[in-house]
Amino acid sequence: MRIGVVGGGAWGTALAQAAASGGEPVLLWAREPEVVATVNAEQVNRLFLPGIPLSRSIRATGEMADLSVCDALLIVSPAQHMRAVLTGLPAGDRPLVLCSKGIEEASGRMMHEVAHEARPGAPLAVLSGPTFAHEVARGLPAAVTLATNDAAVAEQLARRLSGPAFRPYLSDDVVGAEVGGAVKNVLAIACGVVEGMGLGLNARAALISRGFAEMTRFGLAKGARPETLAGLSGLGDLVLTCSSTNSRNFSLGVGLGEGRSAAELLSDRRTVAEGAFTAPVLRRVADEAGVEMPIVAAVCALLDGRATAKDVVGGLLARPLKSESV
Repeated sequence: MRIGVVGGGAWGTALAQAAASGGEPVLLWAREPEVVATVNAEQVNRLFLPGIPLSRSIRATGEMADLSVCDALLIVSPAQHMRAVLTGLPAGDRPLVLCSKGIEEASGRMMHEVAHEARPGAPLAVLSGPTFAHEVARGLPAAVTLATNDAAVAEQLARRLSGPAFRPYLSDDVVGAEVGGAVKNVLAIACGVVEGMGLGLNARAALISRGFAEMTRFGLAKGARPETLAGLSGLGDLVLTCSSTNSRNFSLGVGLGEGRSAAELLSDRRTVAEGAFTAPVLRRVADEAGVEMPIVAAVCALLDGRATAKDVVGGLLARPLKSESV
């Protein structure tokens, strides 16, 4: 099975590296000409993963038509560009593995729903879990959820993508795998705010726990299974991204907690903090479903400048006392 990776950022390049770990050829499509040039000439992505040597089995291209030779495609474009990228793919019914985490802002659709609309008939899978790109690219151990409703596709993809340090666990809960990846990005911003304000580890632990409760409420309302939300693509990813400045969303929150504006923090970012785009649509979809998500609402207020970090933290701490199970 020849793998193509659509998206030459840090995560796309890391996935290409993982897929090439056994020496199998991998084709990496990148929008940026400098990524294509340095990957092919120097076996490095100087723009997004500098200093990490890449497998010689990886070849880069800037032409989407070249992807027609691939048997399966890993789609790693930012969530808000997913529909346009899928629409531009070469014709064919090859499996599509969705590796982006978010909710489409305009429609409120999850990524698998966008893919169903943009590429009807194509077999779909979702890959999600606690992964930092630079660690995966260096060959450090990582485990992910690979979710699909097609058992044959699941087995084939799992065998092809697994390697000495990259372990996929199979699931048929596509919704659960996507909910975890989308919601954790917003909660990571909130945890970064706690860090930026210097509120301590107790506050961060409390926020992760109550954030997981929000993730679970939302996921169950969307049809996810609780064991998926408590697994790699939910709780696992939440713990990772809420605990390290390697997370773009966490770093954004740190800046907000230090008193900088969202506009300033987002203006000079080459890479995308998906949580900033997911937060308002997540709140909208949650409201429509009757799901209470106060931490998500607080992040929205902070991002659009309606409240300061001190205001939103004070508001969360002043909420009425209630049972932990609610």
